[in-house]
Amino acid sequence: MVSMAQIQEIPSKNMIFLAGPPGIGKSEFCMKTILQNLAIYRPIIYLVTESDLSKVEAKLKDRGLGETEQDLLNFVDAYSETVGLLGMDRLDTVNADCANLSSIGIAIWKLQERIGKKDILLVFDSLTSPYLLNGSEVVRFMRLTLSKFVGEGNSVLACFDEGSGKEEDLVAMMSLSEGVIKMEKEDSRRMLNVMKHPKVEPTRIKIPEAKIPDRLWDMDLWREDTMTIALQSMKGKSYAQLRREVGDLVNLFWPNFVCWSNILWDPKRFPRILYEMSKKHGDSMKEIMSVAPWRQKALFKLLIPKNLSKVKDMKKLAKILQKMYKPMKMGTLEYLDNVSRTDEHYFRVYESGECWGFENVGAAMTLILPSTIAGMCKGVEGWKGLQRDWNAAEVKCIGLGDPYCEIKVVPGAITELNDSLEAIDSTVLEKIHERLRDRLMGFLLENKPLVERPKSGPNVMCNAIMHVMFQPALAGERCRLILRMAGAKAGKEIGEHLMEAGLRRDKAVDSLLNFLEYCKVGKVTIAKTIRIKENCESVFYWFMTKKREEPSCFFTTGFLNGFFSAVNSQHVKEAKCIAMGDPYCKWEFR
Repeated sequence: MVSMAQIQEIPSKNMIFLAGPPGIGKSEFCMKTILQNLAIYRPIIYLVTESDLSKVEAKLKDRGLGETEQDLLNFVDAYSETVGLLGMDRLDTVNADCANLSSIGIAIWKLQERIGKKDILLVFDSLTSPYLLNGSEVVRFMRLTLSKFVGEGNSVLACFDEGSGKEEDLVAMMSLSEGVIKMEKEDSRRMLNVMKHPKVEPTRIKIPEAKIPDRLWDMDLWREDTMTIALQSMKGKSYAQLRREVGDLVNLFWPNFVCWSNILWDPKRFPRILYEMSKKHGDSMKEIMSVAPWRQKALFKLLIPKNLSKVKDMKKLAKILQKMYKPMKMGTLEYLDNVSRTDEHYFRVYESGECWGFENVGAAMTLILPSTIAGMCKGVEGWKGLQRDWNAAEVKCIGLGDPYCEIKVVPGAITELNDSLEAIDSTVLEKIHERLRDRLMGFLLENKPLVERPKSGPNVMCNAIMHVMFQPALAGERCRLILRMAGAKAGKEIGEHLMEAGLRRDKAVDSLLNFLEYCKVGKVTIAKTIRIKENCESVFYWFMTKKREEPSCFFTTGFLNGFFSAVNSQHVKEAKCIAMGDPYCKWEFR
């Protein structure tokens, strides 16, 4: 029988390619491989592209890493510089940028020279981020740089997220590797599918199932009066005094740009994250109502039924939903009592803020509203003592060519949900990407409007940002990684397109400033530093949570870093943040 330990003994002069869906445990495999090879005093270069290096080291120590001899364990930090964080300044670490494959090659070479030995194991975790930033150039990088490293008597373990690239590029990466291992799920177990290997025959190995966190929200973050604030929004009030200078509206393009940048980066995971987080947001109604004044609580008890199965009872909740939805300017919500029936309810949305501008792309686009309604149904019934789950999915959508969007809401499971979350394939993503790019470049180069809706207008309330930036960031480090890397990719692409259009660097920066101000992202100034007052990403941390100990503009920092790396070959780091109690968010060039 082939063991995990045998697979993790990466033979010299070989490149092993590890592929699998996001979150299945490839980084865990890499860490165990590192620890096993350190145990035999094999020098390691650990190249990280998707995590803060201090967190990587902490995880290694949690798994048993002790003190290592000098030059035995070295790092290439290709994450910090890419997303605008400050990398570590130490002898065992060389910094690089995922957007610049040459910088990664130079970093590997520097550490190879410093170690001064052969049979080095390079653990590349992972190729996904460089691929998403550089596309098929990564295949050439593997052929020229990694294969050369292997040919000099070393070895490579490189992992990659399946579904993140073109099939032909994945095949090319596999063909360049002496070994190919796929991590797969089979029933409730994870499997290693050893497709080819220089030392063992093709086989399948069972490994323990990856742990999924039980809860996404860290409730210790919330301010004591957060539920009272939420209660005010239930009355149809906006987030009063949230942004006194800029105002509480943002251009609809910005939340959609952020949302789909995140999905473009992680199409398999982020849609489900949005669904789960928005559902929890809706479910918080039971906490909101529990802190309501006694008069309002009594009114809730009188107006809201215990059981929402029947049409006449759902109509009562629908009136509250409509009152809450209207000031958000995300469209017009209507409950379809004429087609709804017991335990099967339908809502229609005209000029949906989540779908507008994406007509006929080939998939349902609305992710936040269905799950919010489902969560509210669960929360209302839970407050009344009825514990059952609710779910929702789009059955009609502007993205599918329909003139409006319709949402089906039911207690329990819903067959359309998985189809809705998984229908966004590479073809659909490319269409969405083209729509966003064409509209944005039309605005930047020709001053065309970003988005127009005949009745609802171009702007929406700031809480649209809350759903796509603030809430996902609370769901864990992986989600914050998505925000950072998606922002870096989006900013880099804008900078590159402006350079290709022939703009001077200063004009490109002026165009960025105009774009951010037009979208009402915040009050932006760019000089020796970048300042954003009332930044719509971090203002929710200040407004709804306790003071943060670290900067929390995850997408904005990645976005600015990607843009300035493409335009001026500069990187930025966030030095001040509203979430930390500062009066504005500030980024320094470096």
